[in-house]
Amino acid sequence: MASGAPLQKASDLTGEHPERQYLDLLGELLANGDYRADRTGVGAYSLFGRQMRFDLAQGFPLLTTKRIFFRGAVHEMIWFLSGDTNVGYLRDNGVTIWDEWADENGELGPVYGKQWRAWTGPDGRTHDQMGELVKGIRENPASRRLLFTGWNVGELDRMALPPCHMTYQFHVADGRLSGLVFQRSADVFLGLGWNVAEAALLIHMLAQQCDLDVGELVWMGGDVHLYANHVDQARQQLERAPRQFPRLDLLRRPADLFSYAYEDFSLAGYDPHPAIAAAVAV
Repeated sequence: MASGAPLQKASDLTGEHPERQYLDLLGELLANGDYRADRTGVGAYSLFGRQMRFDLAQGFPLLTTKRIFFRGAVHEMIWFLSGDTNVGYLRDNGVTIWDEWADENGELGPVYGKQWRAWTGPDGRTHDQMGELVKGIRENPASRRLLFTGWNVGELDRMALPPCHMTYQFHVADGRLSGLVFQRSADVFLGLGWNVAEAALLIHMLAQQCDLDVGELVWMGGDVHLYANHVDQARQQLERAPRQFPRLDLLRRPADLFSYAYEDFSLAGYDPHPAIAAAVAV
């Protein structure tokens, strides 16, 4: 349970490569996306309601048609799980993706980590959703309430950015932990590959902590969109053939879900096409 599945050669994969789901979504946005003005002022092509599925036993779903900043994704997940909402930790580790939204002190308001670890109820009590999730998976794995969410309506107006990947649910069957993430808003070219990797990473961490193997990741998107200034980059990516997914190994089992360090993760066999630069729509 400390390691992922053995690496597979591309020739060993049956059917279409799982990354084709992502490439097909990019292609559908280019062909059929509804163009609309948006909050950022950039404009985007939008579709509503899409799904992708990844069997984590067959490899770690890190896009190969362009390089994804895996180190940054790991540090952001560690940051989420710590409950921190200041970008200081991220900056110290070379991750700047939140800088555009932070105030002069690096504060973001009650974003993801606050809601995951210290959701404030109407009575003022706080709730550690992640701690309760681990307890629930261990003690009642058949429960239909193995979930957490970041969409705290009472605190949205104080968040620098409301949660995009907002609700996660988990399911245990045959000794395998599967997870579903609902993402209300998905920047398909720039952000989605990162979001999928983080969700898969969390399943691996939870599975290790709960003595389970990894199962399936189900990603569901509400408004999935391609920003107008990412069209050329999307076309470039669609010209590339996907390569085999890497394997994720967990090198240490920490005392709890909140004690992982970047050095606890090893990515084997990641050989992507080069990164494709694109501007963030803020």
